[in-house]
Amino acid sequence: MREWARASAAAEARPDRTARPRPVEAPAQAPVQAPAQATAGAAAEGDAGCAAGCPEALVPRLPSVVVERRVEWPDTDAAGHYHHSTVVRWVEAAEAVLLRRLGLAHLFGSTPRVHFEADYRARLWFGEAVRIELSVAKVGSSSLTYVFTVQGEEGVEAATGRMVIAHSAARATGTTPWPADVREVLTKSGPQAPELFALPTRDVEHC
Repeated sequence: MREWARASAAAEARPDRTARPRPVEAPAQAPVQAPAQATAGAAAEGDAGCAAGCPEALVPRLPSVVVERRVEWPDTDAAGHYHHSTVVRWVEAAEAVLLRRLGLAHLFGSTPRVHFEADYRARLWFGEAVRIELSVAKVGSSSLTYVFTVQGEEGVEAATGRMVIAHSAARATGTTPWPADVREVLTKSGPQAPELFALPTRDVEHC
């Protein structure tokens, strides 16, 4: 019995040469990376799609305009520099240019001023060129907020501030909402063409 048990154990320890060998599995391959150019192209296509309809593309483009003026003699006071009330006129002149550019001249007479504020930062002198930038900052249901910057020569900031107007007929007792077409223009038109000084002409010398 002991010899038979030893023979059986030895037989189990020997490998079975008749068994078929197991197939060797190929190592897992790493994912193939797309070429840089292809990746860049895909990104460009994604950007193009975003530009057409992503939330960033729907950000309102509020209107603005730049006008140039000069400090006229009536604009100055006894100190020789521009009077503070001159800024109000310049801002309203810029507003008139902006509304005409936008095709909204029919709003004249129905947009009373309800608030005006300004910070005066530098003096402007008689004859000095002035640059006024007026931008729509906010469009409410029946109101609109402008912000403005007045610059003197060499870009010196002379005044900044804001003005709020309301939409109301000349004899109305309250405000009325902006019409849908007007709101469309006031929120999506973006910067308008500036109104700049004409180039000076050369003096012609006569013989």
